[in-house]
Amino acid sequence: MTRPTVSPEDVASLDLTDPVLHAENELSEVWRTLREQRPHYWHPPTGDRPGFWVFTRYADAMEIYRDRKNYTTEGGNMLETLLTGGDSAAGSMLAVTDGDRHTQLRNVLNAAFSPRRLKSIREAIRRTIDDLITAAVEKGECDFVHDVAANIPLGAICGLMDVPESDRRYLLGLTSRAFSSDYAGAPPEESWQAKSEILLYFADLAQTRRDSDSDDVVSLLANCHIGGERLGDADLMSNCYGLMIGGDETGRHAISGGLQALIEWPDQWRALKEGTVGLDTAANEVLRWSVPAIHSGRKVTGDTTVGGQPVKKGDIATIWISSTNRDPEAFGDPDRFRLDRRPNKHLTFAFGTHICLGHTLARLEVEEVLDSLRTLVSSAEQTGPEKWIYSNVLNGMSHLPVALTPERA
Repeated sequence: MTRPTVSPEDVASLDLTDPVLHAENELSEVWRTLREQRPHYWHPPTGDRPGFWVFTRYADAMEIYRDRKNYTTEGGNMLETLLTGGDSAAGSMLAVTDGDRHTQLRNVLNAAFSPRRLKSIREAIRRTIDDLITAAVEKGECDFVHDVAANIPLGAICGLMDVPESDRRYLLGLTSRAFSSDYAGAPPEESWQAKSEILLYFADLAQTRRDSDSDDVVSLLANCHIGGERLGDADLMSNCYGLMIGGDETGRHAISGGLQALIEWPDQWRALKEGTVGLDTAANEVLRWSVPAIHSGRKVTGDTTVGGQPVKKGDIATIWISSTNRDPEAFGDPDRFRLDRRPNKHLTFAFGTHICLGHTLARLEVEEVLDSLRTLVSSAEQTGPEKWIYSNVLNGMSHLPVALTPERA
């Protein structure tokens, strides 16, 4: 289904904080116009929320990501928190913590991504993926989001956290409501309830991991010491929550977006099937193209400039990854889906000290899905209109009806 393209003449009237705008419209022309004509765009206030800077060029995004002196995540790292006074987990959760504490937390969490553990998770993921795709093929027609994509990242991140199998479907339901909705006008209480239940779940789980010598994420956090002190319950809950949300949502939307792109670009499906592109390169292009995270943000901590544009202390700066990943100054022929694209330094996982902790896991998931598709599926067809989630943070589909034809043995 082709979403209506928003006219670039409408830029000044658009509310980029509105989830409906992103779910129901194609904004590629808006991003192109902003990159070319208004790369340092001041978004006006909406209601009682302040205005903010909109940066759409790759070079400007990199300038912000590299400048740790004049920007912080501790005022929030997305519009939802930046526009409402900050993130309650600031200084506690890795994604919204800076300085030495960020480094110490990241070192603890990195230990969970050991080669041994990732090898084990990759093997488990591949078995799951093959089973899911085989079942989808046998159905004749399936909803790829619900039947396949939604079940893969959850298993991977729950494997890292050693979440019991019996709890995983429950957590999937919560993560899908925390930052997005399947319909317009979802009450904010629905999101907050989901977030609270995730936090409470991990508070209970962490109590069972105290004094454990296991190397899963929850055990590592429950028994680590930061600044000479054991991590408190609030810090433990918020970091488990952050890893669960980031690890589940990014992979899920990249996987479904990747299949749709392969259907829309049959030459790239053939390249995948014929093995003329490497899985690592192909997965990287899927991640650039699908843009699971629409934007990221920072609070400005000191007067500075971005691409020559003065920004002031206290301002809010947002980077629109939907635009930077299609910037022709950074990517040749950016509006073409090319599985052999090199180099491909996309910003899907951000950059620098705050690069997404789960980027290795997400790439692994996409690689294994691509390999399974080319092994088990001879062709794929979209059989009906897709439906997009309602969010100003995440980009992805809630439904993608497809028919998968089996590969001959």
